[in-house]
Amino acid sequence: MRTYRIGGATINQTPLDWKGNLERIKKVLVEARKNGVEILCLPELCITGYGCEDLFLSQWLPEKALSLIPQLVAETEGLLTTLTLPLRHKGLLYNCAIVVKNKQILGIYAKQYMALDGVHYEPRWFNPWPIGLVEDFEIDGETYPIGDLTFDVDDWKVGFEICEDAWRGPVRPACRLKERGVNLILNPSASHFAMQKTLDRIKLVENSSLDFNCTYVYANLLGNEAGRMIYDGEIMVAQRGKILLRNQLLSFRAFELCYGDFKADQSTQENNEAVAPVLSKQEEFPRACALALFDYMRKSRTKGYTLSLSGGADSATCAIMVAEMVKRGIEQLGKESFCSAIGFDELAEKPEKEIVYTIFNTAYQGTVNSSEATLNAAKYLADSIGARFFSWTIDSSVEAYTSIIETALNRKLSWEQDDLALQNIQARSRSPIIWMLTNITNTLLLTTSNRSEGDVGYATMDGDTSGSLAPISSVDKHFIRQWLIYAQKEMGYEGLRFINQLPPTAELRPQDQKQTDEDDLMPYHIMVEIEKLAIRDHKSPLEVFTELKAADLEPEDLLRQHVRKFFRLWSRNQWKRERLAPAFHLDEFNVDPRTWCRFPILSAGFEEELALL
Repeated sequence: MRTYRIGGATINQTPLDWKGNLERIKKVLVEARKNGVEILCLPELCITGYGCEDLFLSQWLPEKALSLIPQLVAETEGLLTTLTLPLRHKGLLYNCAIVVKNKQILGIYAKQYMALDGVHYEPRWFNPWPIGLVEDFEIDGETYPIGDLTFDVDDWKVGFEICEDAWRGPVRPACRLKERGVNLILNPSASHFAMQKTLDRIKLVENSSLDFNCTYVYANLLGNEAGRMIYDGEIMVAQRGKILLRNQLLSFRAFELCYGDFKADQSTQENNEAVAPVLSKQEEFPRACALALFDYMRKSRTKGYTLSLSGGADSATCAIMVAEMVKRGIEQLGKESFCSAIGFDELAEKPEKEIVYTIFNTAYQGTVNSSEATLNAAKYLADSIGARFFSWTIDSSVEAYTSIIETALNRKLSWEQDDLALQNIQARSRSPIIWMLTNITNTLLLTTSNRSEGDVGYATMDGDTSGSLAPISSVDKHFIRQWLIYAQKEMGYEGLRFINQLPPTAELRPQDQKQTDEDDLMPYHIMVEIEKLAIRDHKSPLEVFTELKAADLEPEDLLRQHVRKFFRLWSRNQWKRERLAPAFHLDEFNVDPRTWCRFPILSAGFEEELALL
């Protein structure tokens, strides 16, 4: 039995970028043919992009996508591949893969299961195709079968699962495909990135090849396609329960092709060099965030980023990610291509730090409550990565606002009586001036909110939450603090040295009060454990307390206080979460109501449930 060259491709697409999307797919098809690929799996909805949202409800978008098919079919000489797009059939919209071989359409597979969990809302747009049903569909006057199809191609009987189809065990399309004698399953996917999610995918693909006695091919989308979701571009091929081909994830390139030679009798030998290693969570985090920032900058056509650099952990993390964007972009694309992609061709001959300086503004905005330690830490970090650094104080603005309200109320404000207001006015006074710098430089303002702050509302609306993009708001503070130490020691960011020595603090109260975040809230390592159970796992206050009490993380009375505090703060701060800037989805869950976690703005706040504690 001869070998067949089989592979997958990942593509970085953008909703409504018809010309660009088409050209990238054509380049993939040309590259595949050039390299002798015979069977190629393309990602899910790669013609339109997965993130078209309610545009999928329109009549014209599926029609536009279908009109591009003849141009792509013309590029498939000697190649079997999947052209994936939304198709409207008998008034209903389906998520489909048009199967093409050697410039001829063989038929159309339609996805059978829709994702409706976490960040997914597919049933809003798509309909599940009925199991076993095959009907006719017309393209340019020719009629082709559409539905629950398999295809005989040489030594292969080819079947399909599109993304969610494969996750619907124990009864999934592959179960029925095995009964039909299918020995090659192609899985076009648009599976969003989350740290360490690849471990679940690897297990899925390995087990699928073993359980269904087939060669299993998986191809995922790539990049920050539409603003929030990141796709890691994973490509895998498995036989006999073993991954035989796997690429490295989170590429800055517009597309990647990954292929190998496989036998239909599954006798293909293992080659460790063809299987990229799995990265740690600490390694994945900067790769994903850097790629997302790169795509966000170039797709929004702005000139870079601006950041209020406080000398704290969150803003430091955002700063490192911009530096990583430049570093990784240059490493993967070359300096000339990277600078062209972000709209700065004139920087192609400049040193890396000068590129960072041109596209990245940072500013330390101090008050009488700020310390020399945080100022020096911020400046040291900015200088170390090459960012443009400004420093100014906002005391005059704070005093002006305070004076106006004191006159209106006819009394002096005091920390004893007006603590929260006096803290918040400092954070809000920073917003107008940093926005002004952002507008002048035509950049995007980064906010530094993390997930832990989102949980309990530890942020000032229209202050530190003010901005265009919140890159780390799906990541908890406990992880961020650990990662910054890793970034200093393992990634060479010595500029983090002073920041890693400081306890997290908002520096909004007088310095003699020695304010810290954990004193205001609770230890972050405790908060993240409560959060996982309460928000990720949807457990009640009593269930959370009972489970964590058994873990013996802290004294029982203190744990009870922290569980109560978490649920109360969570309940009263949903309005803040509703107003957070767009955020990248980086972890297994987030608290953004526009993607993962919805909660009523008004509720009884777990009153009866907390009474049980």
